[in-house]
Amino acid sequence: MRDGAYVQAVSGARFDLAAGECLALVGESGCGKSVLASALLGLLPGNAETAGSAFAGDLDLIAADERTLARTVRGRRVGLIPQSPAAHLMPVRTVRSQLEETVRELTGVRRGPRLRAAAEEAAARAAFPAGHLDRHPHELSGGLAQRAATALALVGDAPLLLADEPTTGLDRDLVERTVDELRRHIGAERALLLITHDLAAAERIADRVAVMYASRIVELADAAAFFGSPGPRHPYARGLLDALPDREFTPIPGMPPELGALPAGCAFAARCDRATATCATRPAFADGVACHHPATVPLEAPRA
Repeated sequence: MRDGAYVQAVSGARFDLAAGECLALVGESGCGKSVLASALLGLLPGNAETAGSAFAGDLDLIAADERTLARTVRGRRVGLIPQSPAAHLMPVRTVRSQLEETVRELTGVRRGPRLRAAAEEAAARAAFPAGHLDRHPHELSGGLAQRAATALALVGDAPLLLADEPTTGLDRDLVERTVDELRRHIGAERALLLITHDLAAAERIADRVAVMYASRIVELADAAAFFGSPGPRHPYARGLLDALPDREFTPIPGMPPELGALPAGCAFAARCDRATATCATRPAFADGVACHHPATVPLEAPRA
């Protein structure tokens, strides 16, 4: 609820994610991606209302109480790599002290050489340089702050890494290095949910892509088919790719609707050149897409 009115920030989101896989959740800012991440971790505001289920193993994250979330979920089942790592890190403490505290909390190693070694091992897993462990967050570059946050997320060996806009504010070289590092942490017992508006980053490492628009997942597809041929099926998803500089570089006309005033029908209809009277009703999600008139023609190949 905001200003006395209900805001439908996320609705009807359905997806699964297996170990060894990266799912990229993409969409414009404000579509509900980060709200979904907060819901999975129980970090929504106190006046938020949730319904449905989200299972991590046999535990429903949506139904879990705060004690369960704090003791068995955050850091242990889900490792969060936050959108603004420099703000997420404690400014008055060194990276080493923050890693050691996380090791104490999640592994039971309490003090002495074992604690120090465990913190240094966590840093090494995230390619964080040992020579920077005794620095404070303000002494780190954006890329190193991201690696410090990743090291903290890896301490508990959580089976799910949730990276919320991990490349925000980084230049292209650092974006590629950051997502390559994230991909390296996916394995036989770990999956990655990458929340991003950076389609190039998603294309680089994702196995599947979920496209979110105005609170709802409107397409779910294999990454190779989504970025290649036949391409996206939802007109909004196709518009996102067409807006890229190496494709048509054509922006989607109009603006997304306010989440507090969503239309009864298709939320994209006002911006869509395929819209008809049928779009006054909300399309069901079927065969990987929520659209009355999904595209079937392959995308043109990206320009050289």
